[in-house]
Amino acid sequence: MPARSIGTATISFGLVSIPTKLYTTNETSADIHFNMLHDKDGARLKQQYICTKCDEVVDREHTVKGFEHAKGQYVVLSADEIKALDAVATQTIALEEFVPAEAVDPLYVEKSYYLGPDKGGERAYALIRDAMLETGLVGVASYSARGKQYIISLRPFHEGLIMHQLRYAQEVKPWSEVPMPDLPEIKPAELGLAKQIIQQIAHETFAPEKYKDEVQARMRELIDKKIEGQEITVQAEAPQGRVIDLMEALKASLGMSADASRKPAMAAEAKHEEAEVAPKKKAASKKK
Repeated sequence: MPARSIGTATISFGLVSIPTKLYTTNETSADIHFNMLHDKDGARLKQQYICTKCDEVVDREHTVKGFEHAKGQYVVLSADEIKALDAVATQTIALEEFVPAEAVDPLYVEKSYYLGPDKGGERAYALIRDAMLETGLVGVASYSARGKQYIISLRPFHEGLIMHQLRYAQEVKPWSEVPMPDLPEIKPAELGLAKQIIQQIAHETFAPEKYKDEVQARMRELIDKKIEGQEITVQAEAPQGRVIDLMEALKASLGMSADASRKPAMAAEAKHEEAEVAPKKKAASKKK
């Protein structure tokens, strides 16, 4: 079933304007939700708006939106005025610079949206996608929508483009606030064993489809038992062993996840070794 567009945006690339459509990247969630019920008769509860001045229950049609410009003082905005504020947003993705893809740390990514070409923009859409693919660069832009200006990154994705909504620098807590003790020096033998364990469970590619939400499946199983009239009981937590000897724990871990069908991701290490050996070979040939 084709995805339904949730909005439109225009990519501004120099003097080129590229009309696009936005699509959500999230699949409809099957999360388990609980409703609030009255313990007396099991009926579902509903929320109400209560006036803090007269204690009256206020129906939704008698509510208005207001902005608190001073403590306890509000300026009331009509529906038309709210629309006028929303109209300030231009829905334009104004590309301001291009940077290497690795320069945008995943820490800054908050949300992602697929971007598809809108009518009449197919050629320009393909052009900006291919140009970024050839240069290995991603676009950084400002994007105003829903009464706020966002910073976004734009990059090629499959046959099209994907837009990542980024956090502003002031919205990211600095690492310096994390309390860090003086870390001990790692012994070469410990490091060697740790690298062996990593290589045992390493893959060349990431396959997200193999990961399942086992917690949700277990919750669904328990809820089904409750529906059938059975009681849900708390399972005793498995005792967690304390690591006394790091070397012994590493040795015991080695081989636990070995799989003959797995191809360890040795490419990165091999390339690193080749990079170190190549300059030495060149230097030796020059001396001769």
